[in-house]
Amino acid sequence: ISYNIRLINPKDGPNEWKYRAEASPAMIKDYAPDIFGVQEAVKEQLDYLQKALPKYECIGVGREDGVSKGEHMSIFFNKKAIELLDWGTYWLSETPDVPSKGWDARCKRTATWARMKVKGSGKEFFYVNTHLDHRGKVAQQKGLELIVKRIAEMNPDGLPMILTGDFNVKPDSPVLVDLDTKMLSARNTAEKTDARATFNGWGQSAWVIDYIYYSGFSACPEYETIVRQYKGVPYISDHYPVCSFIEF
Repeated sequence: ISYNIRLINPKDGPNEWKYRAEASPAMIKDYAPDIFGVQEAVKEQLDYLQKALPKYECIGVGREDGVSKGEHMSIFFNKKAIELLDWGTYWLSETPDVPSKGWDARCKRTATWARMKVKGSGKEFFYVNTHLDHRGKVAQQKGLELIVKRIAEMNPDGLPMILTGDFNVKPDSPVLVDLDTKMLSARNTAEKTDARATFNGWGQSAWVIDYIYYSGFSACPEYETIVRQYKGVPYISDHYPVCSFIEF
C-alpha cells in the first residue's frame, strides 16, 4: 500500500487528523499488507500508527533534520512476514546525503529505502518510498531521476524492486517517461485494476498522482484505489491509499 496520510493541519477543519485518525489503522487491519509506505506522516501520526498496529515495525526519518522533525516518508512492515536487512534515507537534492532542498523545490523531499527478506521463502527485495515536490517542475524531474539512479546503484544484482509514492504528477507527465522504461506501473499492468483518481482533495479534486511501480516480479494480479470508508469518516485522507498484490 502507498498512502499519503495527510499531515496534521488544523486548517483541515472537519477533515483534521483528530477526526479521522481511527480510520487509518482500520484500513490497514482490513487489507493486512505485508508492507506499506506513508507520505506526509509527522511523528505524532507515526506514534499513533505504531501503537495501533503492533504487528508492524516502522522505519524512516523526518525530512527537516534527518531525525524526527517534519514529514516522514516511512515504511511499515509486518514483522512476522518480513525481515529488515538494511535501510536508509536520502534527500532529493544536489546533496542527497544531508538534509537539503533540491533545485526549484518548495520543500525538502526524501526517499526512504529498505532491503528486505520474506521470512517464509527467504526471497529478498528492495522497497523505496518517496514524495516528489508539489511545485518544482525541475525538482520533480531531477528527484525521480535521482531515485532511478540510486535504485540502479543499490541493486546491481537485479533483485525485485518496489517503488511507491505520491509523485505529484499525472500519468501522462514527461517526468515518468524514463521510469516507465525501467519499471512497471501496477495500475497499468495489473490483471485486475481500476481507473479511479487517487487525490480527492476532500471531495474537491480527482487526480491520479499516487503510484506503485515494480520490477523483477513475476506478476501483479491486482491493483486497487481504496475508496472504502472506515470508522464513519468520509475521507481517510485527501488522498486515497493505493494497493497492489505483487508476486515473486
